[in-house]
Order: sequence, then C-alpha cells, then structure tokens
Amino acid sequence: MKKYTLGNSKEEILLMFPQKSIKKVLVGEKKIAVVRIGLEIYSFQSNCPHRGASLINGIINVSQEIICPLHEYRFDMKSGNVIVGSCQDLEIYPNNLTDTGLEIIMP
Repeated sequence: MKKYTLGNSKEEILLMFPQKSIKKVLVGEKKIAVVRIGLEIYSFQSNCPHRGASLINGIINVSQEIICPLHEYRFDMKSGNVIVGSCQDLEIYPNNLTDTGLEIIMP
C-alpha cells in the first residue's frame, strides 16, 4: 500500500473537484476517477470492469452510484459493489480529506 497526497489544503481540493464532476487523476502510475459530493470524496477505477468504458463520462445518480455510459451498469461508489449488471465489482481506493489535502491509498 502506498499513500499519495493531492493538493495542499482542504480548500484547494474542494476547488479542484467541483461538486459531482468526475475527474481523471494520475496517482502514481495509475489513472483513477475522483468525484466529490459535498465533503465526501470517492476514488475508484476510471474504467468499467465490464467492457472498459470510461467512467469519467458516467452519471452519478441520487443513490450515489456511478452509472457506466456504455451499458448503464451501476456501482456503489462507497463499496465498489455492482448494483445493476453482471461484472466484477469496481475497484475503489480509500481516501481521506484533511486540512493538508486529499490522501489516497493505492494497493
């Protein structure tokens, strides 16, 4: 496990990740998706495990699920569990928003 820190302050992270805007971020050598809802930050693999469609182009519903734009598979952003669809769960990356930035833990 390795910890990466984005930004230098909580305020910088809140500006970096506008509300419900999915961003692709390079963490180490891996491109991941990061989205903010309120003060909650979710980080997960950037491509759908089913057919590799970019989740950056996905939609977030009111249940805080990411919906794949290709086949409309739905994933819980907190657990990574597939809610609708028949594929592997989404890989998620634990994170922590602190006064000194966003810490993301990568395997």
